[in-house]
Amino acid sequence: MFDPDSYREQSRRIWGEMAPGWRDRNEWMMRVTGPVNAWLVDRSGAEAGQTILEVASGTGELGFLVADRVGEAGRVISTDFSPEMVEVATRLGEARGFRNVEHRILDAERMDLDDASVDGVVCRWGYMLMADPAAALKESRRVLREGGRLTFAVWAAPDRNPWAAVPGMTLVQRGHMAPPEPGAPGIFAMANPDRINELVTGAGFPEPEIEESDFTFEYPDSDDVWEAIVRIAGPLAEVINNLGEEEQDATRAAILNNLAEFRNEDGSYSAPAASWGVLTAR
Repeated sequence: MFDPDSYREQSRRIWGEMAPGWRDRNEWMMRVTGPVNAWLVDRSGAEAGQTILEVASGTGELGFLVADRVGEAGRVISTDFSPEMVEVATRLGEARGFRNVEHRILDAERMDLDDASVDGVVCRWGYMLMADPAAALKESRRVLREGGRLTFAVWAAPDRNPWAAVPGMTLVQRGHMAPPEPGAPGIFAMANPDRINELVTGAGFPEPEIEESDFTFEYPDSDDVWEAIVRIAGPLAEVINNLGEEEQDATRAAILNNLAEFRNEDGSYSAPAASWGVLTAR
């Protein structure tokens, strides 16, 4: 049975452990996922002087793009429930000289923010990982001012995202993970547009616009594929990193074998990806 409190504790620990990997692979991730970031920033409608909340910020890159939009007179509140991720985002922001970004440790399901205190909310690949996405979406609506936009991204179906689905499937096949429980949080928990619509309207928002963004995860070689998995893939990485050396090697070979159709002649890999972009307003 799914235990929300245990899940929250485990998730906070796992993403804290992933923070150094996300920091080190930040430029690669932002380059690969650029189409999603561009869609979110554009559809957010962020304008100069506004206050925008970023939920589940990770390294904070989406918030930095929004900060450019709102300018010096505006403000971005960049938040994540992982202290380690907030630290990474803070350091990246300081290095780039952002003065209009405030970094805060914040639980999206229980936000320490006033009602109607922000002009917009953005979130990239966060809600589907939360123990209670319905609560998080209700909180997002609560803090939005009248007319404020909620713009977020979640992953589309597993068959559209082999870069993540294949490693996960391989771990299940090898007995290292159980198949995902229906309704439990996870990377594909909001892959069905009907589920997105249900959660968004259930939080009090009008029916959302949903658009798909396609892109490709590019890896120069098999070592880079493996590094991405074991350093930033959250729960999958934790499982692999806890395996013994022999089984870890065997698991690596199995995952790469299952990804062989995405291997190019020069040894690089090109794995398709698809994400839903969701837009609604208070």
